[in-house]
Amino acid sequence: MAIGPVQLIVLGFRHPDFHGRIIEELERLRESDTVRVIDSLAVYKDAAGDLEVMHLSNLSQDEAIELGSKIGALIGLGFEGVEGMEAGAEAGAEAAAEGATVFSEEEAWDVLADIPNDSAAALLLIEHHWAVPLRDAVAEAHGFRINDAFISPLDLVEIGLLSNDEAKDQHLLETASASRR
Repeated sequence: MAIGPVQLIVLGFRHPDFHGRIIEELERLRESDTVRVIDSLAVYKDAAGDLEVMHLSNLSQDEAIELGSKIGALIGLGFEGVEGMEAGAEAGAEAAAEGATVFSEEEAWDVLADIPNDSAAALLLIEHHWAVPLRDAVAEAHGFRINDAFISPLDLVEIGLLSNDEAKDQHLLETASASRR
């Protein structure tokens, strides 16, 4: 299994009104081999500040075991060289086989404190599988990633990709929930 570039996205939701559309879209992207959700943590904080947490991943059991071995190998390589890589790969595969996830409730507490009451957040660890051939082509040309970021629709006006009205509509779409109380 080739691993594509992996991105962590943290999304906030004011007064969440979920109907499964986000999960449906992530499943559609998985079916088209565009992205995979390696791990995710959905958190709802009620008006009193009490939390509900749910995990989601659309990796198969075999993919989770293989990915766990890759993550474990990377961690082990950094600490103990080749021997650590082999031990880390084995430990990561075993942890994935036992249902371990990248995000745990304990590890998410830093982010959870920032979630306002009566809102929700989603932490998504997404593999951009579509980017594997592009990444490989860049590597073959001796290229490397320097930086990456999402660009605001308002910034796209400056380079002529959107009109002012289109950018305002997209910006409102992206930020409307954050401004509602």
